Amino acid sequence: MSVAIDADGRFSGYASIFSVPDQGGDVVMPGAFSASLKARTPARVRLLFQHDPKEPIGLWDEIAEDARGLRVSGRLLDGVPRAQSLRALIAKGAIDGLSIGFRAVRASRDGRTGTRRLWAVDLWEISIVTFPMMDQARIASVPSGAETAQLAATLGAAAQLFRA
Repeated sequence: MSVAIDADGRFSGYASIFSVPDQGGDVVMPGAFSASLKARTPARVRLLFQHDPKEPIGLWDEIAEDARGLRVSGRLLDGVPRAQSLRALIAKGAIDGLSIGFRAVRASRDGRTGTRRLWAVDLWEISIVTFPMMDQARIASVPSGAETAQLAATLGAAAQLFRA
């Protein structure tokens, strides 16, 4: 399976999915990024490799919330060796994870489940990663039918978690 990246190194996907628990027990709520995105342009949110501040690899062209989550479009930069190798890895589907680097501004914790709901976050960076904390946070052009069905099942399970 290969993932869409064009000859100029442009790609898009979701860096975070709303209302879905990640592997650390965090759930990003709809609207959590809105204040941060108003205060910081996409060019000021760093595009890194593996959350390493010594590994900038490109620029974000667009970062926006939609009904599903945090949709991003970016590009890997020519002349950056790590970006060049990532371009090939992404094109072949060898790496496709996305992960957010942030500071929680407003959060609440469910005392029964331990789940932390993030109501407002200050977004600092979004990284291309090998293993994202949120499995659905991936570089992709459009979710396939199987991914859409999996997302619907995950959202249904998350909704049950919050109703309890």
